[in-house]
Amino acid sequence: MSIAGRGAPREAGRVSRPRTALVLRHDSTIGLGNLAPTLEAHGYEIVTVDAPSTDVSGLDALAPDLVVVLGGEEGAYETDLYPYLADEIELLRTRIDAEAPIFGVCLGAQLLAKTLGARAFKGERKEVGWLTVEPTEAGVDSPVRHFAGVPTVQWHGDTFDLPEGVVRLAGSAQYENQAFARGDWLLAVQFHPEVDDAIHEDWLAAWGDELPEYGLTAEQLRAQRAEYGPPMQAASARLLGEYLEGLAHRSESAA
Repeated sequence: MSIAGRGAPREAGRVSRPRTALVLRHDSTIGLGNLAPTLEAHGYEIVTVDAPSTDVSGLDALAPDLVVVLGGEEGAYETDLYPYLADEIELLRTRIDAEAPIFGVCLGAQLLAKTLGARAFKGERKEVGWLTVEPTEAGVDSPVRHFAGVPTVQWHGDTFDLPEGVVRLAGSAQYENQAFARGDWLLAVQFHPEVDDAIHEDWLAAWGDELPEYGLTAEQLRAQRAEYGPPMQAASARLLGEYLEGLAHRSESAA
């Protein structure tokens, strides 16, 4: 499957192809959210693929300029139960071998860790709510620094070991591996910078019955969203924007 853009403008006697972002989605309620405007502002044409219903093995792994792997209820270790995850891992492996840009969120981060040879597994307890992550020493010099002191949404029960050859960028009180990078082209975060108001409400409707187990209520999370949502979305735009600017500089340097 080709995801090359169509109708690209002609510049200097040649066709200039717009940058494309292939988004691998696992659930309609776990979408791109507030990441979409930042991608579009940086000139990306977004192509969203629903992995459970698409032949992922038929996608051209190197056609898009960027692959974004979103979250999901699946475990990265459940490839027998969800065969499309194995196809995603192969796609990611091809891109990693080529050092082609990838941005992973939650399940996306776990899949990247597994692809890089580390273990993804069920954690001792779910991490749920508006919580902070703490950038590491390396993280304060990375796009993840924008989330220092800024509560963001966590809603996951799985985690991963840190792969060899990456840099850990952030941790939290419950899970030390919250973000990692390889070079300037691969960035993975366990937390959810994509959550906007619509996604937040969708998650409360879908999984709100879990909240009492963590001493939370939907009303508390809505109040936290009202307080923390605007600064979180600003941090999200800065994190992704800085990462995309780094990719643009990398591309210009390679030209």
